[in-house]
Amino acid sequence: MKNPPIIIIGAGRSGTNILRDSICSIQGFETWPCDEINYIWRHGNIAKNTDRFTAGDARPGVRKYIKGAFESFERKSKAEHVVEKTCASSLKVPFIEAIFPNAKYIFLIRDGRDVASSAKQRWTASLELKYIWKKVKYVPVSDIPYYGFRYFINRIKKLFSSEKRLAFWGPIYPGMKEDLQKDSLIEVCGKQWATCVEAAYEDLLQIDSHRVHMMNYETFVGNPVEEMGKVMDFIGLEASEKEIKGSVNKVSTRSIGNYKKYITPDDLEKLNRIVEPIMVDIYHKIEK
Repeated sequence: MKNPPIIIIGAGRSGTNILRDSICSIQGFETWPCDEINYIWRHGNIAKNTDRFTAGDARPGVRKYIKGAFESFERKSKAEHVVEKTCASSLKVPFIEAIFPNAKYIFLIRDGRDVASSAKQRWTASLELKYIWKKVKYVPVSDIPYYGFRYFINRIKKLFSSEKRLAFWGPIYPGMKEDLQKDSLIEVCGKQWATCVEAAYEDLLQIDSHRVHMMNYETFVGNPVEEMGKVMDFIGLEASEKEIKGSVNKVSTRSIGNYKKYITPDDLEKLNRIVEPIMVDIYHKIEK
């Protein structure tokens, strides 16, 4: 590849989409024309029942396939910098590092209460065919039967679920299946955020700090021009003030504190028990 890939790391509903789109609005940066490529990341490991991958899962055939997919996209898109964002990658940092040892990582963390509230809505959302079709085009052909069956089971589960939720959504953390049987959905959403954040943070600390940039979502949306300037400095690219301002013209603070509208006091109490330790140990360290 011309340049090491830029991998955006963050739990689902953490603002990683707007960060990716902002970066890719600057000339030279390109990303896949679908929301995520977990189908590509999981090729060769689809039998694993969680998204927690290790360096050992990056076997030679797996590395060859994934590197080939990135190189193919780089050629077709004529990208100078390939940007990739898949939320399940929060649980795959050692795996990704084994495939792309020179990759640059941008870690975005958002208030776990807002994340869990937003994630709960996605767990119970209606079917979006257009969204699914964009992703299906990047499913490896040999994996289509597996994902077709998985999709069918997911929809059947929603029909019969008392919470009208999917069987699975977002990064699958170790133990999530068991938690879904005993915990409320808001608690699972909280654990999903906490596990992704904790795993990603600890794994990224093991990587050369010059290849890792950590960001706080609330700081980013509150001061997007300055924060995007820091991102460009981290990547090592000079961008004009006009380009930077244009890249963040859709960034807004309107989603901050949204959990207050959607979470009941009882659910918030349950959620706080899960997210508060991580908010203290990690979130507030990256806040400034």
